[in-house]
Amino acid sequence: MGRAGLDYMVFGEAYFYNDTNAFGQVLELQHLPAINMRVKVDGGFVMLLPDNKEMEFEQHEISHVLDYDVEQNIYGIPDYLGGLQALLLNEAATLFRRRYYSNGAHAGYIFYTNDPDLTEEDEDELRAQISASKGVGNFRSMFVNIPNGKENAIQIIPVGDFQAKDELEKVKNITRNDVIAAWRMNPALAGIIPENTGGFGDIEKIDRVYTSNEIRPICQLFNQLNDKLREDRRFSWKPAPEAVDTTT
Repeated sequence: MGRAGLDYMVFGEAYFYNDTNAFGQVLELQHLPAINMRVKVDGGFVMLLPDNKEMEFEQHEISHVLDYDVEQNIYGIPDYLGGLQALLLNEAATLFRRRYYSNGAHAGYIFYTNDPDLTEEDEDELRAQISASKGVGNFRSMFVNIPNGKENAIQIIPVGDFQAKDELEKVKNITRNDVIAAWRMNPALAGIIPENTGGFGDIEKIDRVYTSNEIRPICQLFNQLNDKLREDRRFSWKPAPEAVDTTT
């Protein structure tokens, strides 16, 4: 049941195999991974197996629990799809910062000089130092001495400042709020550290509201599956007719 619940939260649907007895009555439900299940065009289901193999099921052999989609009724759709762009933005910002530091964060500048007293040997040395500053060791300091040099003879012009322009922390906070809003989860239940001293409120009340508004509707959906199978089993079994005494 835990696996089926996770499938429903991730894919918006869950699949069960109806294990029946000799009379066609469902005895139990066996979970089937939703990521491998496909709906056949002509009815029934197919489970994808390794080595390009497939396992087919008849329509009555599978119980399909799905979240309603207004555009189609073949597969379920999860509620969090609207927050995927925010999640991808968070990922892009994190990967960019990693590459920023890994590829030489402090080599992204223009080293400008116009001092005629700078010799060719000094230029070659500066060029070698700048080239060596990429990757590991990009935090090295550099000392330059030009006798009789003018003010601003050497200038470092940054091409882009990650902290000032991209504002990683602001991007992370915005996308975090979008993601937890897509899941309709209170930050207190998501393990987020509050930024204010008051916190997020009473955690027990938050848990009760979340359980009532988010968890119970999903439980009721699975309970409908139980009710349907119970009704099917009740109507599929017919008691034997009672013997009638025809003697007079």
